[in-house]
Amino acid sequence: MNLTTYIIPAEHSLRDALKKLNTLSGGSMTLFVTDGDSIIGTLTDGDIRRALISGASLNDQAGSAAFSAFKYITTTNPDVKTLKGLRARGITMVPVIDANHHLVDIIDLSITHTRLPLSAILMAGGKGERLRPLTLSTPKPLLEIDGKPIIDYNIEALASCGINDITVTVNYLAEKIQEHFSSPVAGVRVKTVRETMPLGTIGSAALINHRPGASSIVMNSDLLTTISFEDMYLRHRDLDADITIAVIPYQVSVPFAILDIDGHDVKGIQEKPSYSYYANAGIYIFNNDLLASLPTDRRTDATDLIEQAIDSGRRVVYFPINGSWIDVGSPTDFRQAAELMKHYRNFSANH
Repeated sequence: MNLTTYIIPAEHSLRDALKKLNTLSGGSMTLFVTDGDSIIGTLTDGDIRRALISGASLNDQAGSAAFSAFKYITTTNPDVKTLKGLRARGITMVPVIDANHHLVDIIDLSITHTRLPLSAILMAGGKGERLRPLTLSTPKPLLEIDGKPIIDYNIEALASCGINDITVTVNYLAEKIQEHFSSPVAGVRVKTVRETMPLGTIGSAALINHRPGASSIVMNSDLLTTISFEDMYLRHRDLDADITIAVIPYQVSVPFAILDIDGHDVKGIQEKPSYSYYANAGIYIFNNDLLASLPTDRRTDATDLIEQAIDSGRRVVYFPINGSWIDVGSPTDFRQAAELMKHYRNFSANH
């Protein structure tokens, strides 16, 4: 974002402010008023209108109409929960200021819903054998649903959460995925890392340098989901977890009467019972020290790393997905995903 587009010095006139606001038409129409290098307030059409009604003239200084009790976050505390609260109140333009009240950045919450302090790793090395012949010449993450590659839906969702450190690990038909990401997607320059051997469902994360003291989202690249990465991160943070596993409800129905037995005795009988479980959705948040511990010379699945963490006393929690989730693993899943996106597009067009 070009900060100068949204900045007006306090000594400029209200007329100048209106002209500058007019250039923002169609976007978030908020200016940030500065005194020297420091931000002192925000200015909108409404602020200027109220000032004029109160007797101001268009020649008066912009600083005289600025709203000084504006909401902001600091570079030292870009709190996700604060951003969530501001978004819920309908605030779209949030300034980021440093210790000297200098404007460092602006977050447009209508575009970037939050700013999660996470990296992201998408696993895209599988062959997609159950989707053949579709995947004979096209890697599964690049199969298009509603005119867009599956993996791009996930890149866009991550980018909308302010995550711009995104790496895709590749193996099968790697060149095609690397070529796809030779240009930015959703404004993000996505990196690719190629496996030298099959490393399992999480082992390729060992090929990436991980920021110490931070965490990463690790997910399968062939999912379509409306998961809230923001809520998942807040759960991970608030519970001081080492691993958070996204889960979906899964119900098993037994078509027979089931006996409740104790030794040789029958204590009861249940007619066609149903049992509810939580199933692994293939989306995780890992503390980076765990990912940094992965070996590079042998296969490691996500379940292996999770079991090792549990055995060593690390905290592992779950996060139920409140929304849609499809693992595009079969032709039936592929058709269902296409119908889901068609329904979503029609819903969005009418609301």
